[in-house]
Amino acid sequence: MAKIEPEDDPNEAKKMPLLDHLIELRQRLFYGALFIFIAFFGCWFISNDVLLFLMQPLDHAWFVKFHDHLPKFIYTSLTEPFFVRVKLSFFGAVVLAFPFVAGQIWAFVAPGLYKHEKSAFLPFLVATPILFAMGAALLYYVLVPFAWQFFISFQFPETPDHPALELLPKVGEYVSLMMQLIFAFGLCFQMPVLLTLLTRVGIIDSNTLKNKRRYAIVVVFVVAAVVTPPDPVSQLSLAVPLCLLYEASVWLAVLTEKKREQREKEAEAELAGETGQSVSKHPAE
Repeated sequence: MAKIEPEDDPNEAKKMPLLDHLIELRQRLFYGALFIFIAFFGCWFISNDVLLFLMQPLDHAWFVKFHDHLPKFIYTSLTEPFFVRVKLSFFGAVVLAFPFVAGQIWAFVAPGLYKHEKSAFLPFLVATPILFAMGAALLYYVLVPFAWQFFISFQFPETPDHPALELLPKVGEYVSLMMQLIFAFGLCFQMPVLLTLLTRVGIIDSNTLKNKRRYAIVVVFVVAAVVTPPDPVSQLSLAVPLCLLYEASVWLAVLTEKKREQREKEAEAELAGETGQSVSKHPAE
C-alpha cells in the first residue's frame, strides 16, 4: 500500500511555529480592537440620531394614544445623558465592527482548514449578522409598537377622587431596555446557525430535530412569553418566526447530512482507488 507522505496533506505546507501563530493572533485581535475603536468615535457623532431613532416607537405610540403631545424623557443624574451616548456608541461600534472582526478571525483560522471545511463554515459567518439584523428589525418595526401601546395604556389622568398616574421614562433605562431587547431578539434568530453547526459536528441529527419538534415549539413559546411583553400579538410575533426558523434548521440539518454522506462516499471511493493502484503496482510475489 502506498505510504502517504506529509507533503500530501495540503495543510503541512502551512504549518507555523506556535510563536508565529500567537503573533498572528495578536495582530488580528489588534486590528479588530482598532476597528471597534474607530467605529466608536464614528458612532459618537451620530449617537444623538441613534437615540432619537430608538425613541421614535414610543413617540409614535404616545401620539397615537393621546394625539396632542409627545412623551417627555427625563434623566435624574447629571452624567446620565453622557453615558447613554457612550453606551449607544459602543453598541453601534460592536455591531458595525462585527463583520470586520469576524473577517479577521476567519483570516486566522482559514489557512488551517480544508477546502470543504472553508465552504462549510463561511456561510455561517455571512448568515450571522443577517439573521441578527432580521431579529432586530422584527423587534423595532413589529413588536415594539404594540408593546409600547400596551404599556402606556396603564396611565390615567388626575381626577378629584384620585391622583394621576403618568409615565416619565428615564432615558438611560429606556435605552438599556431597547438594547437588551435588540440583543435578545438578534440572539434568538441565531437558532438556525446554532442547530446547523451542532448537526455538522455530530452532536444532533435531523431525526432528533424532527422527533423533538413538539418540545421545541413549547420552548419557543415559553421564550417568546418571557422575552416579549405580556400580550398575545407580541408573543406570536416572535414565536411564529422562531418556529419557521426551527423548520428551516431541520431542512438545513438534512441538507448538511446529505452533503456529509456524499463526502464520505467520495473519500471511500478515492481511498479504494488508491488502494487498487497500490496493489497493482506491487503484485504478490
